Amino acid sequence: MSTASKLTLAGTAFGALGIVVAVHFQQRSEQAAMHAGVIRDLEQQRLKRERQLDFDMQRQLEEEYRKIQTVSETKPGG
Repeated sequence: MSTASKLTLAGTAFGALGIVVAVHFQQRSEQAAMHAGVIRDLEQQRLKRERQLDFDMQRQLEEEYRKIQTVSETKPGG
């Protein structure tokens, strides 16, 4: 085997290995980004549920207070 063929074989082998390693790290990076997105979505859903529960509780309290007190609606700007 000539020196030129050995160098070509070595170059293609190292090139292929470099591509495999680069793709592996790229996939790891994308997987981490996707996982972070899932965590962020779950947190947003949790906050939305908490806010909805707070809203429902406030609505229930308002209804109870309206039963106890007489509340007159005021017109805006008046």
